[in-house]
Amino acid sequence: MGTHQQQMQGFAKYNCEFNARLFALVAGLSDKERKKDLGAFFGSVHGTLNHILLADRIWLGRFANALPAMASLQQAQLVQQFASLRDELYADFTELSAQRLATDKVITQFADELTDVQLAGTMKYSNSQGQLREHPTWVAVAHMFNHQTHHRGQLTTLLHQLGHDVGVTDFVAYVP
Repeated sequence: MGTHQQQMQGFAKYNCEFNARLFALVAGLSDKERKKDLGAFFGSVHGTLNHILLADRIWLGRFANALPAMASLQQAQLVQQFASLRDELYADFTELSAQRLATDKVITQFADELTDVQLAGTMKYSNSQGQLREHPTWVAVAHMFNHQTHHRGQLTTLLHQLGHDVGVTDFVAYVP
């Protein structure tokens, strides 16, 4: 197994475990607290959680197109078309939580299935503005994980504003 494969598997492990901890904490909030506009880019805790899931499914859809033989993506919930990066996938937190768990399972399986050959290959796709993009696949996969981390950082601030401490968020605390 190559270093890139191990790195993506580590990112998937971190993603899965941190999301589980984050969703457990957010489950203790009222719906009103979850949906309160706190001035973040996607408004609320709920809006930000929806955006992360939407973006993950968009990226998984791009990977499914670029790597059609990936078994992990064959039955996955993917987003191929969307109106806005603010689209709400699930208004109900319980459903959002269940779908996050399902998508994290797909992401973990996807990371386990990736090979160094695939990661070194070139990926082509259209971004949300319809512009054709092309770069090594490992860059796109790393971006998916980095995007999640970026918005989870925003969530830790929102939760702090609501009086909740998320605890340790460091990658090295999750992946030995």
